[in-house]
Amino acid sequence: MPGSGSAAVRGGGATAERVFAYGAALGLLGDRLFGDPRRGHPVAAFGRAAGAVERALWHDHRGWGTLHTLVCAGGAAGLAVLAARGARGARGVRGVRGVRGGGGIPESRAASVTLTALATWSVVGGTSLGREARAIGAALTAGDLALARERLPRLCGRDPQALDGQQLARAVVESVAENTSDAVVGALVWGAIAGVPGLVGFRAVNTLDAMVGHRSARYRRFGWASARLDDLAGWPGARLTAALAAVAGDDPRGALRAVRQDARRHPSPNAGPVEASFAGALGVRLGGTLAYGGRVEHRPVLNGEGRPVTTADIERAVRLSRRVGGYALAVCAAGRFAYGALRRRAADTGRGLG
Repeated sequence: MPGSGSAAVRGGGATAERVFAYGAALGLLGDRLFGDPRRGHPVAAFGRAAGAVERALWHDHRGWGTLHTLVCAGGAAGLAVLAARGARGARGVRGVRGVRGGGGIPESRAASVTLTALATWSVVGGTSLGREARAIGAALTAGDLALARERLPRLCGRDPQALDGQQLARAVVESVAENTSDAVVGALVWGAIAGVPGLVGFRAVNTLDAMVGHRSARYRRFGWASARLDDLAGWPGARLTAALAAVAGDDPRGALRAVRQDARRHPSPNAGPVEASFAGALGVRLGGTLAYGGRVEHRPVLNGEGRPVTTADIERAVRLSRRVGGYALAVCAAGRFAYGALRRRAADTGRGLG
């Protein structure tokens, strides 16, 4: 019957949207409950593999750096594509048997949902981000600057030795803001766009940028491709993070004003909107002088109307980050369903015209 056939097509077409929504929700829940995998973390394994490729390919040349990026990021995404196809293949076999025997279709998505959940859990890092930020906040509250300085490199690449308590707190809030985009929202955005390969590919690119994307003598040319690709991949997630921070924060108007006035002044095209939005949402002032590996940078002030960051703002930033992550899941899942519905409608229209 034509009507039932249409319904079947629509139901089958929505499978990918449900797989992402269920899998990403389970993966984000796993991160909230357990944090990062304690042993055999896939991102750590990727980092070791990328390091080995770097040792084999390193030359002080952009072309060799581009090859390194293609091998590492492309290899990770390619493996994810194969894994996703394998899950769909297993699902397809069970689906055929379910049709013949009756009642087997709901179980057919289990492999893909499980793979999506595991990939999401592996690539997002919101819980570990909050844990590290709170640990530094606790050290600052206790007056233990030495411990706070010791833990800061686990959160960001700044030189902590010359930082006082207020500067350490500011560095933590800025890192929470930037990593909310890099470690949570950006991954969900690319998962909604491209499924498991999107999740894995985004985290691979982001990890490569952290490894070789900085402007040291060794990586200024070799890491150029990784840094530029990370800027491109991070663009949509950064804008969504900035928008959601404004919605979820205490001062939406202040967040939007800070983004509009100050985001473009930041040297990073993606960190600028995110940090400016967090600054406005929290009512604090971010930016200013900082040091990376002995190199001093004088960055523009973000939300200059705000007050200086205090230790108590670390907890507020972590809570804002968690809200933004939850909102991002809802937005990405809704966007995936909306895109799927539009695509199916266009296909139905095309068949009707044909």
